[in-house]
Amino acid sequence: MKNRYYKYSIVIFLIFTFFIFYYGLKEKNFYTPEDISIKKFPNLILNDFYTNSETSFDDILIGSNYYLVNIWASWCLPCREEHPYLVQLKKNSPIKIIGINYKDKRDNALKFLDEYENPYLTILTDNNGIASIEIGAYGVPESFILNKEKKIIKKIIGPIDRKKFNEIKELIKK
Repeated sequence: MKNRYYKYSIVIFLIFTFFIFYYGLKEKNFYTPEDISIKKFPNLILNDFYTNSETSFDDILIGSNYYLVNIWASWCLPCREEHPYLVQLKKNSPIKIIGINYKDKRDNALKFLDEYENPYLTILTDNNGIASIEIGAYGVPESFILNKEKKIIKKIIGPIDRKKFNEIKELIKK
């Protein structure tokens, strides 16, 4: 008799599990980030990379029509791939580039900048990653293009490549 209840329990459990998986797999789980265009960039207060003094974005984002806020780290391989494009933007465009050094060791970041050149007007540190999350970043590298009103006009997930570089140049021409 116990053996019979045991078999029925297993069959009921398997049927129940089947329906859970069936309906779970049937649902479309497309997660899209919120539309951040024309969202105002938050005025975060972070430490300056070189002086370690507290600095707010409102104090940095002054006097330019466009800004590129780039979240990067020395340990990030895609950051190394995009770095030459950031250097070109600094040299050949009016856009001001602000760096946020993400969960990085200061000495490693300094070596990175010495080796690859520093394209940043200002670098801020985000040692625990909380500020980057507040901005809306998913990881590194990630960049945000802001207009003079400090509104996000484009979010770039992943490294800047030739195509994204050209898109940025076209965007800031307007």
